[in-house]
Amino acid sequence: MESSQKIKESEELLLSLPKAKGWLSPGLSLYQGFYCPSKIVPNIISFQNHFQAHDQDIVLASKPKSGTTWLKALAFSIVNRKRCDQLSNCALLKSNPHELVPFMEFSLYANNQLPDFSTMSYPRLFSTHIPYESLPESIKQTNCRIVYICRNPLDIIVSHWHFANQACLEHNTHWTVEEFAEAYCKGEEAFGPFWDHMLGYHKVSKENTNKVLFLKYEELKKDTLNQVKKLAEFIGFPFSKEEESQGIVEEILKLCSFGNLKELDVNKHGKFMPYFENKSYFRKGEIGDWVNHLSDSMVEKLNKVIHEKLNGSGLTFKENC
Repeated sequence: MESSQKIKESEELLLSLPKAKGWLSPGLSLYQGFYCPSKIVPNIISFQNHFQAHDQDIVLASKPKSGTTWLKALAFSIVNRKRCDQLSNCALLKSNPHELVPFMEFSLYANNQLPDFSTMSYPRLFSTHIPYESLPESIKQTNCRIVYICRNPLDIIVSHWHFANQACLEHNTHWTVEEFAEAYCKGEEAFGPFWDHMLGYHKVSKENTNKVLFLKYEELKKDTLNQVKKLAEFIGFPFSKEEESQGIVEEILKLCSFGNLKELDVNKHGKFMPYFENKSYFRKGEIGDWVNHLSDSMVEKLNKVIHEKLNGSGLTFKENC
């Protein structure tokens, strides 16, 4: 439990931060250069102040709606494949991926609680939507590994829009897709601006290939087998030739496929936290769905922002460049 003094300091800081409209009540706050749901600012501060990373830790990082759920399922299955008698007994069949790989800022450090990690075995799997620059120093300074998944911003917008309007929230207000796109253009979106978020992890992945593995959702979809083998290698759980010949990689791909996860009973019912239904994390998972929702003028405006912000970084998205 956080001390009352620290809780008070966090609340005072929250009141002083610049605000922006957000679909999640009570809106967004600008903290350390990025916008995040105001209600979790104290959680982020607690995470930054208290978390002590271990060299064996694996942190899955992403912007919301970038393939986070799929990445969690894949990473969990890879790390735990030898702990199950067979993959048909994998915990993914009974638990939502967000329960198995908990969010630091939404789950572990929520409600002024300090998590007890003593019962967790190594390697520990965690996830976060926080930008690289705002991660606790222990994550940056230790040899723990970060896997970042990135997605075409246009598809993120559409996926996020659907998610927001499906969410089970008492105070949810309906946003149009145009309103969502406009917010992204201004950088006033959860854990945005998206360009800073992506570029932060992209830069470190180029400077230190042992620290950050930068994955693209589109490449993971198009070449899942090789991308998953790369993921397994990076997090320290490479597939042996014997495992490959036994079809273990393909078993994991089948287990973690969008179609399979979506049809599991645990992902059809129940909620992740009080307000997000498990089924809301499994809509389409397609590449290029933005063409069905965004107007030509909005696409033009978004592409201009993407080009201006990512120009010269080496980070591009073929689907809309």
